[in-house]
Order: sequence, then C-alpha cells, then structure tokens
Amino acid sequence: MKLQKTIKSEGRLAGRGMFAGKETKVVFRPAPADSGVVFVRTDVPEAVRISAVASNLAERSRRTTIKKGRVSIETIEHCLAAINALAIDNLVVEVDGSELPAPDCSCAEYFKVLKRTGLVEQAKERKEFVISEPISITAGDASIYALPYADDGLNITYDLDYAGHTGIGRQIFSCRLTPENFEKNLAPARTFLLEAEAKQFQARGMGMHLGPRDILVVNSDGPIKNSFRFPNECVRHKIADLIGDLALVGRGILGRIVAYKSGHSLNQRLVRKLYEAAERLERMQKLGTDALLDIRQIAKILPHRYPFLLVDKIVEIEGDTRIKGIKNVSFNEQFFQGHFPGTPIMPGVLIVEAMAQVSGLLFAQRLEHTGKLAVLLSMDAVKLRRPVIPGDQLILTAETVRLRKRTAQCRCRAMVGDKVAAEAQIKFMLVDEEKV
Repeated sequence: MKLQKTIKSEGRLAGRGMFAGKETKVVFRPAPADSGVVFVRTDVPEAVRISAVASNLAERSRRTTIKKGRVSIETIEHCLAAINALAIDNLVVEVDGSELPAPDCSCAEYFKVLKRTGLVEQAKERKEFVISEPISITAGDASIYALPYADDGLNITYDLDYAGHTGIGRQIFSCRLTPENFEKNLAPARTFLLEAEAKQFQARGMGMHLGPRDILVVNSDGPIKNSFRFPNECVRHKIADLIGDLALVGRGILGRIVAYKSGHSLNQRLVRKLYEAAERLERMQKLGTDALLDIRQIAKILPHRYPFLLVDKIVEIEGDTRIKGIKNVSFNEQFFQGHFPGTPIMPGVLIVEAMAQVSGLLFAQRLEHTGKLAVLLSMDAVKLRRPVIPGDQLILTAETVRLRKRTAQCRCRAMVGDKVAAEAQIKFMLVDEEKV
C-alpha cells in the first residue's frame, strides 16, 4: 500500500513572475492527510485558499492558473510539476502575490526547495487513478491521449513538431515519471519562445523584465544569446509542463500519456476529463452512484415535480460552462399512455424540456446564491433527429454560449448512445425567484 506524503519542514522561494514580473514570495508548509495541495493567496485582505484541482482551473493563454471567485494564482505549472514528480499529496503553498516566481523559467528551483524540506509518509493510503479506458482530445492538428498501460506508474511520450522551424525542428521524448528522472532529465528544461512570439509578448506588456539570457528565445539558428541545456530541451520542457498540469487531477495517475503538439489548453482539457473520471469512480466506490447531483439534490434546485421532472441525475459539471445529465426512459412514463398506444415514442417537446432542465441546473451553479431562476425564453435551431422509446437512456448535455446579467444562452444536445436524438439552442431569462 502506497502512503500519502507531505513535507517535513517549511520551504521558501522568492522571485519575479514570468508574465507580470512582480516580486513574489512563496512558503511551502506541511499539510494533514487527505487535504491535498492547496494554494493560499496571503496578499489579499482575507487569505483565499484554492485547491489545486481541475474544477478550479481558469482559462488563460500559455500558462496554468487556478481561481476562486475573483482571486486567482497564475503560472503554477512549474511548482505543480515538482510537487507531482516528488509524489507529494498534501501541501500548503502560501503565495503573497498573484503569480508564482519563475526562477530561470524551469522547474529546477521548485524541485530543489521541496526536496530539501524532506518528505514524510502519512497514515493514509495514497489516492491514485488508473487509466482503464482511452481518452483522446484533439484541436486542429494537436492531440493528447490518456491510455491504459501495464506499467505501475505514469509514462509520457511527447512529439514536438516544429519541422518548419530550423531552430527547434522535430523532437520526440519519452520518460517514466520518477523523482530521479524528473530531477535529471526534465526539471532543468526551460520555457521557450520563438523570437516573433517573444516580441509579441513584450509588445503586450508581458515579460518586460526578461531578456534572452533569462528565457530561451529561439530563432532559425537556435537560442539567442543563450544555449540549450539539452539538444532537445524544448520537448523536455513540454513534458515538465504536462506533468504540472496533470497534478490537477488531484491524485497519482497510472497509465500512459501521448501528446502531439499539445499545450496548456489541450493538456487542461484532458486533465478535466481525468479528474471527472476519477471523481466519478470514487463516488461509485463510496456511494454506489456516479451522480454529482442525484434526484434529491436536483429537486432542491429545480422547481419541477412529477410528472414533469425529466432529469434523473447529473454526472458531469464544468463550472458554469458545461453539464451532462441522464434521463432514463421507462415504459411507465405517463406520456406513453397516449403518445402513441402501440408505438410508444417520447414526445419531442419533452426531450427539449429535458434539455432545458439540464441547462437550468447548469446555470444554477452561478445563480445559487443570487435569488434568481433561469426561465425558458426561446428555442432556436431545434432538430429532432431520431425517436426515443422505452428502454432508451437520454444523455443530456448543455454548453454555455452566453451568460449575462439578465439572460443566458446554451447549446443543448440529447443523445441515445452515440446517436443524436435532438439538439437546440435555448435562451433563458434570469428572473427573481419570488416573482416566478
């Protein structure tokens, strides 16, 4: 049995953030078992704790950021990579600024500081997630895959394809994640930018404190006023970034990750999928259900009741951007008595209503403490693709298109297996609950 770990003593690190360039101090403190990795912003009037898990990810370009309310902590991937490589499960990371330091733009200093604190085992079993089914994420020609693997560890292969750029070219690297491999082969690898990208960044006021000697800036001849630490340093850094992003699954990962031209955005889409799968598996093991919201919780949020409550459970939620629910269709449904005797088909209007109810649950994540309710306003591009009959399971998804102060719009789909049963664009008015 693998046991959870934390650090023995405090560690400290200071430096300037990569993007904003502001001086920041970080303190690493031991944490109790089952508490996970938690970042704490200490420079705000009341300290804000943000767990390092996928559900707290914020959308950012070219970096990894977690957020709670209006408070965020930027560029945490190098720190998380070192934490992940050392298999530290529980840790408090106190930060007195909005962005973590980026000493030499690699993970090396973070790894050294955490290793120097020493590690101690705790009297709880380590949480791990074994990849049992393939998961693939693609965007354009970039892709990333999570695959089952016989090895009892995390194995990563990255294919970095800059074939059209002579300064980098195409680099492929594979490794098994261990503290030793990370320290020797990945931690020293630095962030890199093409020369044109570096100029664009500084034109937008980012990284103004950095010069070619501080960060790898690569032109067609190679690094400018610098040199590679490894001939394939660029792909090694991509793997280090990926290891940092994978830490947001919130538990050790066993399996294989294969990436082609993937960056933080694609990494984080995979991380969300792995996090959801791990949380779902744990719910099944503990509660016997994979529901994030069961029917009792749904009934506390939606005003609908029998025979008009058309969502049985919610199995996935991504903030207020996406939701996935289930409606099990039984012959006992009241509407089958007249639609149609001898040929039971679920009315299309009720399929659309089920999608609307799932959408309402999605917006309820934002509206929970506002006293407002999402009321159906309009439906566009409604298409009924195939009949839904007794015994089918409707998989209902809704993705936010627009969410404003008084209106909300989402893109909805109802699936039976891998077949589309219905789809629609649905708009809601956000009204005061007491006026409904």
